Amino acid sequence: MSKIPTDSECVRLLAEKGCKRRVIIHCCTVRAVAEEMASRIPEADMDLVVAGALLHDIGRSVDHSIMHACIGAGIAEELGLPKEIVEIIRKHTGAGLDAVDVEELGLPSGDYMPRTLEEKIVAHADNLVSDNRVVPHEHSVNKLAAKGAFRGAERIELLHMELSDLYGEDLDCIIGKIGEYPRLKCLSQMLDCD
Repeated sequence: MSKIPTDSECVRLLAEKGCKRRVIIHCCTVRAVAEEMASRIPEADMDLVVAGALLHDIGRSVDHSIMHACIGAGIAEELGLPKEIVEIIRKHTGAGLDAVDVEELGLPSGDYMPRTLEEKIVAHADNLVSDNRVVPHEHSVNKLAAKGAFRGAERIELLHMELSDLYGEDLDCIIGKIGEYPRLKCLSQMLDCD
């Protein structure tokens, strides 16, 4: 599968790999936030953003630790997904993980920093979703700060500012635009997988 998968193909892949319903709903919520973000950033590849958002947590079918991003990237490679999606999955944690984080967390060496616009949008959309609820970015910032991960918290703040500038207003406004619990376009595909 070297082409970008559709919504229904993404949801099918999540289900086939064993992602729980809760994870799939989370991915659909991240998709809603990412789509809204990309809708006002014309340089973003919408198909890539949507598929990347839906598949970002495919590694949670195996592991719920920080390793899920690395595992998910491996699953995406095995599935023959486009390299761009593999990298979105690998780099979606927080606002990225720097070399110090990678070493401290015991991750395989590699680049875990979102660099492309699509990687940044999906990573930050994930920061704006807690379970299936759209939240202000401070939610993720405060969570990391409470754990003493101040560099990661600062990276989220900087990514929030960068993407807010591209979007044209503070991204925390997305809650008011799509709601705390947005209508999920991929919900019907998910229900077909039950």
